[in-house]
Amino acid sequence: MKHYFICSLCHHGVLGGALIVDEHVINYKTGKITVERKYRDLILNRDDILSVSWKWALFPKATFEMKNGEKYSFIIFNKWRFKKCMIATGSMSDP
Repeated sequence: MKHYFICSLCHHGVLGGALIVDEHVINYKTGKITVERKYRDLILNRDDILSVSWKWALFPKATFEMKNGEKYSFIIFNKWRFKKCMIATGSMSDP
């Protein structure tokens, strides 16, 4: 089952878009043509995610650290629902 979240990718500014989450991938999508092609349809395989950490500025910001060393930060506007979704599908433990 897919779950949808309004979010913003933090990469050279704040880039609005959406996260589509299912059992296998987390997919960031944006329709902004000024964004690098890699980030317009960014797919994070859940098996490749090493950790997810959270910080709070004005909004909750999740940073995904990948096994290859890359990091992606997203402002996710419904942190509680996102964490519940990730825990329910078994790819994140409750901190």
